Order: sequence, then C-alpha cells, then structure tokens
Amino acid sequence: MVGLGNPGPEYEATRHNAGFWWLDEVARKLGAHLVPERSYYGLVARVNRPEGPVWLLAPMTFMNLSGKAVAPLARFFKIAPEEILVAHDELDLMPGQMKLKLGGSHAGHNGLKDIHAQLGSADYWRLRLGIGHPGVKAEVINYVLRKPPQDQREAIHKAIEQSIQSLDLILGGEMDKAMVKVNAKPSEPKPPRPPKPPRPANQIELQTPESKTGPADTGGISS
Repeated sequence: MVGLGNPGPEYEATRHNAGFWWLDEVARKLGAHLVPERSYYGLVARVNRPEGPVWLLAPMTFMNLSGKAVAPLARFFKIAPEEILVAHDELDLMPGQMKLKLGGSHAGHNGLKDIHAQLGSADYWRLRLGIGHPGVKAEVINYVLRKPPQDQREAIHKAIEQSIQSLDLILGGEMDKAMVKVNAKPSEPKPPRPPKPPRPANQIELQTPESKTGPADTGGISS
C-alpha cells in the first residue's frame, strides 16, 4: 500500500500530498510505525496480517521518482502489480470524492507515470483522492503544490476516513466489495421543507357572536 507525496515540511499540507495523508491514516488504523528504509527510498512499515504481510510505503524520492521506491520493494518481496494499491491526488475528482480502480492511464500524474515505467505495468490498484481542478491546465503545477482552503481540506480528510472503513475488505482481497463501498456517492441530505406561508389577513375567519350562535332571527321575513 503506497501513498504518494513530496517529502519535506514545505509540502506537508499541499494537495499533492493527499496520498501521504491517506497512508498516515492506514498506518494509524493498523498500529504501524513508518521508518526510513534506504533500500526502498522511503518510509516503510510491515504489518503482519492473517492474510499475510502487508507493506506500507511512502516514497521519499519526490513525486516524479515514485517508481524508484515502489519497484525495488515489489521486486524483492515478489509482490505482483495487482497486489499493489497506490493512493494519490486526483484532479478530475472534486474534494470529498474518491474512486478505487484497477489499471488504466496515468493521466499525466507524474507519480503514476514513474510507477508505470519502473514496474513495467499499469495493472495496479489506485485510490484516487479528489482535490479538484484549477480550471486552467497551465495552473495545475502551482495548484497541486498549494495548500487547499479549510473546507476542501476537511472534505478530502472526510473521504479518507470513509475509505478507511473499507480497509479490511481491501486487505482481504475483496476488491469488488471494496469498490462498491468506496465508489458509492455519499447520500445527500434532503433539504428541509419550507415553512408554510401565513394566511393573508383578508382570509382569516373572524368569529362574531352571530357566527357562534347562527344567523340572527329575522322574524320569518326573508329578503
């Protein structure tokens, strides 16, 4: 399980580090402690599970060389591409949205591009964490390297928390069930009913003595 980002305090809270945020939550959930490992150019933790050992990896190579960390660990422990999950920031999804998928294009994401090249395969799992798009392609680099506003940051972290609820399914290899759960759109609350407008004054029935006792006695004379 790999989380992508850039090392260093200056990048810690930037959109491009959404994968690191996710991996930190996974490590916390599993009680793992990531430590530097020079052989794999990153922070690494091993978690022993009933299904077998699980490796957590945060590459410290900077985003463009993420494959330099992923490929050596995968080769040494004979981990097949389809047994790898990479969490990364995704421009094509809004903050708070996420998608779990197997394979596909790197879509210009430099971290995925290098993993493709180093693994020699695109057939690994990705957890795409939405960060939104600046709207102009020329602004993408500056956008991903900036801190999101508070509301977007909270939306991204809420999606991460929701994805962690599917962690046991993912670790157990039940990816179909995990995809259904992760990719489900959150239910939107129903808007409250608008209050009924007050009745106009000219439609308010006033009770008079006559309305209480019936029509006044006309002595049998009808008009």
